[in-house]
Amino acid sequence: MESLVVPALILLAVVAGVALAVRALGKRKATRDAVPVQPAATSAELARAAAAKLSEDEHRRLYALIAQGQAMAAIKLYYEITGDGLRASRDAVGALAAHPQPYRSPEAPAAPEEDDDDEPQRFPYRYRAIASKGDVTREVSSNMLNDEIYGRIRTLARNGDREAAATALTRHSDISMKQAREFIELLDD
Repeated sequence: MESLVVPALILLAVVAGVALAVRALGKRKATRDAVPVQPAATSAELARAAAAKLSEDEHRRLYALIAQGQAMAAIKLYYEITGDGLRASRDAVGALAAHPQPYRSPEAPAAPEEDDDDEPQRFPYRYRAIASKGDVTREVSSNMLNDEIYGRIRTLARNGDREAAATALTRHSDISMKQAREFIELLDD
């Protein structure tokens, strides 16, 4: 009889441990189910909201990192600027890369989107766009380019419409169509 006491105590301890674990999991599931699920914002809405949190200099620095393909540095910069969580910063930078946003000052009302690519405007600064693949590097410098226009050109190139991207690039710079096509070929990553 005494030989059965020790195994019975071990069995009793195991049963109690399993019962406590099941109870803890049930509470965790109940807590998780009690939190209402918010519908996820679309990527474009997230990009607009993320861009609104940035100053002009921060906006320029963030998009420079995105254009250089330095996603981790861009996420770190956004995280430091906004104080949002790491996952939220990652999602925001991804949305900003997928849907380039022009800088809008906080006091300026959001202007409706106009497709004014037919008449390029000149900016008071020269914009430099650099693309490279392997040992090949191309640079376009123009005062008719800015982050928004270059973002549209990159989106066209990434979506496979290289001819439209090259045409838009020639319209907003002083390069030939051949040079524009060579530049666009380097953007397909």
